[in-house]
Amino acid sequence: MEPSDLTTRRNGRQRRVAGVSTLPEHTGSVDRGETSSPEPEMEEEADGLIRSSDSEDRRRQRVRPGIRAELGNISLLLFLYVLQGIPLGLAGSIPLILQSKNVSYRDQAFFSFVFWPFSLKLFWAPLVDALYFSRFGRRKSWLVPTQYLLGLFMLYLSVTVNSLLQSDKGPNVLTLTAVFFMLAFLAATQDIAVDGWALTMLSRENVGYASTCNSVGQTAGYFLGNVLFLALESPEFCNKYLRLVAKDTGIVTLPDFLFFWGIMFLVSTTLVAIFKRENAPVRGRRNVPEETQGVMETYRLLFSIVKMPTVFTFCSLLLTAKIGFSAADAVTGLKLVEAGVPKEQLALLAVPMVPLQILLPVIISRYTAGPRPLDVFYKAFPFRLLIGLEYALLVWWTPSVKQEGGFPLYYYAIVFFSYALHQVALYSMYVACMAFHAKVSDPLIGGTYMTLLNTVTNLGGNWPSTVALWMVDPLTSKECQGAVGQSCSTALEAGLCVKEGGVCVTTLDGYYVESVVCAVIGLLWWLWLGKKIRRLQDQSPAAWRCRVSQ
Repeated sequence: MEPSDLTTRRNGRQRRVAGVSTLPEHTGSVDRGETSSPEPEMEEEADGLIRSSDSEDRRRQRVRPGIRAELGNISLLLFLYVLQGIPLGLAGSIPLILQSKNVSYRDQAFFSFVFWPFSLKLFWAPLVDALYFSRFGRRKSWLVPTQYLLGLFMLYLSVTVNSLLQSDKGPNVLTLTAVFFMLAFLAATQDIAVDGWALTMLSRENVGYASTCNSVGQTAGYFLGNVLFLALESPEFCNKYLRLVAKDTGIVTLPDFLFFWGIMFLVSTTLVAIFKRENAPVRGRRNVPEETQGVMETYRLLFSIVKMPTVFTFCSLLLTAKIGFSAADAVTGLKLVEAGVPKEQLALLAVPMVPLQILLPVIISRYTAGPRPLDVFYKAFPFRLLIGLEYALLVWWTPSVKQEGGFPLYYYAIVFFSYALHQVALYSMYVACMAFHAKVSDPLIGGTYMTLLNTVTNLGGNWPSTVALWMVDPLTSKECQGAVGQSCSTALEAGLCVKEGGVCVTTLDGYYVESVVCAVIGLLWWLWLGKKIRRLQDQSPAAWRCRVSQ
């Protein structure tokens, strides 16, 4: 093997091993294994170079920062990602709370826009990278104000959230959506800043821990803001498992939770602003200045990528691929809550699912590491469609299983098993998609390229979910029983029905209509466009290369 084969490549440039760059060109004959004995001068020179290289390596080993030297930075990154997950977890718990208050699915669809900012952050990420106060710090210029605003929004919500959820006309979904949308937007902006800061906060040897902090921190924060909050907020759960004397409220209320984390955001942000230097010198590491790409250059690059025929076709397929799963993914959980399943019990089912979600990408990556990762995507597609229909059967079966004390243990076991099968199909498609993104992304602009494809993938899941929620009510048929001449077509008519002594009875649930329609659309997509997405794997690497990078 040639010595050049042992050198590493980074950002398309060759990086020489220490000590080799000073070797004369004619010493390459020794590396190639020639048997002729070298002259004494060359031998002494090579010995001196080897000794100097060894001493330089020993100096580097002495000053190279290990993980112990950077535990403080790693802990800070982990904490920042935990903070980021808190508002996301809270936003994920609000639809379940709204469902228990009998809001319409149109209101649920409106609130689902809260989850869009993380899918759209690519559009303002160039601004976060390019605009900053150099004296304060490139990342702190955005991190500090966004976290202060997050804390202030949480404090505002801690005072007003009860009135927003319990007004005379029902929950104020418009204001809730606006406030939580701002929380998600600020959390997405904070994510951009923290991701960028992680690359310079940690040394090159330990920068790999940044992704670990991201996944672990966000998951922990989401768990705190969603699963743990819903459990501690539920009077039934607390009275059954955590209390000796029953009470009408949970251990934690939503205003208390928001107030606590609002204070945590303000205090921690103040400490970071005062005591954490963004470019603090680290022993054994030289601070490398970050490259900054102009805002307009970045947007022009994104536009150039999208205009490529292969990328445009692939993006179009990604934006339509998840229509068939939208009813199952967006509506099923809300329908289970509507059928009487406690929202905290559904949230707690996510806890035993964590080991499976960790193992699945590792197992599936063995099958997506080859030249055709989208074959796994194609094969998992019909199974996920079938699981969607199984979800509809589960919702239909749920009311007949309900008992006076709740639901039996075997019911939760079936729900868990169904969710586990869904996760297998979901992760098979997700890992395959990510592997294909990595395979086709132009290495010279890989970061921007992959971020664009990931953004389109996320949008392809968001918009069908919003539409699916929006269409449940129009597709549902109800009639008024017990009051002659009344109907239940609108909320006003339903109120008149109840006022006249009648009751609105659902004759056809729009969720079941959606489940069948989505399955048919998904099957047609698989038969017609599924083969097209597989054929994209046959395109040459040049078909995916952006002209700007050539």
